Amino acid sequence: MSVLLIVIVLGLIFGLIIFFLLMRFVMLWIQAWASNADVSFFSLVGMSLRKIDPSVIVNTKIAAIKAGLKITTDQLESLYLAGGDVMNVVRALIAADKASIPLTFERAAGIDLAGRDIFAAVQTSVNPKVIDCPDPAKGRQTIDAVAKDGIQLKAKARVTVRTNIDRLVGGATEETIIARVGEGIVTTIGSAESHKNVLENPDMISKKVLEKGLDAGTAFEILSIDIADVDVGENIGARLQSDQAEADKRVAQAKAEVRRAMAVALEQEMKAKTQEMRAKVVEAEAEIPRAMAEAFRSGNLGVMDYYRLRNVQSDTAMRESIAGTAHGTAPTPPAQPQQ
Repeated sequence: MSVLLIVIVLGLIFGLIIFFLLMRFVMLWIQAWASNADVSFFSLVGMSLRKIDPSVIVNTKIAAIKAGLKITTDQLESLYLAGGDVMNVVRALIAADKASIPLTFERAAGIDLAGRDIFAAVQTSVNPKVIDCPDPAKGRQTIDAVAKDGIQLKAKARVTVRTNIDRLVGGATEETIIARVGEGIVTTIGSAESHKNVLENPDMISKKVLEKGLDAGTAFEILSIDIADVDVGENIGARLQSDQAEADKRVAQAKAEVRRAMAVALEQEMKAKTQEMRAKVVEAEAEIPRAMAEAFRSGNLGVMDYYRLRNVQSDTAMRESIAGTAHGTAPTPPAQPQQ
């Protein structure tokens, strides 16, 4: 008797579990049937076996049917199993349909599986987005460029874009738009003859940047580029000239120092050569007595010749003394006789 009771209790518990599970599917089936979503009861059971959340599929299909979209249950299941955001794709299709934007389920699913937010893309396509250039979140507040007159200008721009769904997959993102617009601003300011021209006509920046077709290859279409602010920065040209002048002065000083060192070295070299020549003169003078002695011994020089040589030397010394008077050197006065 006790075994039978246990079997009955277990059967009741199992029946209750089956009942609650079936009631879950029954409620979803009734919800789908009441909304003309055309989802069979066995499809709901099969979804559970395939590890698909039936409530997501049912709610998504109900939303699509109420919006007038023709989407099959198999399409939703395939997207769910592929890891896509089923509800986000259907919301994007509904928004695109209401905005008269051509978008198929296959294309929307492919964009979603590629990692792009298809619903946000449709929203941006309907309601254009404004991008700050440069991006303040990156830490820069202005785009700095220098005109031909050397004056730095600091500019801010606002770029209005909308999504180009045809180029959404594989198209460049907002960072590319910001980089290209920044490059265009720098090029335009850099080609201006004077910073005053840019300050007087800031729209020349937006016109020239728009002419470059910066949205090519991106997921966006640029609608307008507005210059929000242009401020005058530093006089970069004057600072560069000052730095160049300082560098030239240092180069000139270095060259002058080289020439001074060479002159000092040459002076020392000439002094050394002078000492060397003096040493040679002294050496030559030291050879004279030896030569005279040798001349006496060999008979080439006599005593009278020696006296005549001494007389010539005395006459030469006297003439040099007299010549010293003509050059401003006073002769030595003779000694006065004592009284």
